[in-house]
Amino acid sequence: MSFQAYLDNIKQKTGKSPDDFVRLAKGKGFLDPLAKAGVITDWLKKDFQLGHGHAMAIYALLKGIKKPGD
Repeated sequence: MSFQAYLDNIKQKTGKSPDDFVRLAKGKGFLDPLAKAGVITDWLKKDFQLGHGHAMAIYALLKGIKKPGD
């Protein structure tokens, strides 16, 4: 599955775009380079009912490892 397919599935499930997740994460301080993957993925799993793979996709987006269209 491509990274973009993950983002598309996440938007379908949550109604949130990549930009929405960046904005929400910024408000929680998760764009800080020291923010840990486990804390971020726990938030995404709890608040948005994402599975681990989809939560890691958003983590990769937030950390700049991947970008929409990849």
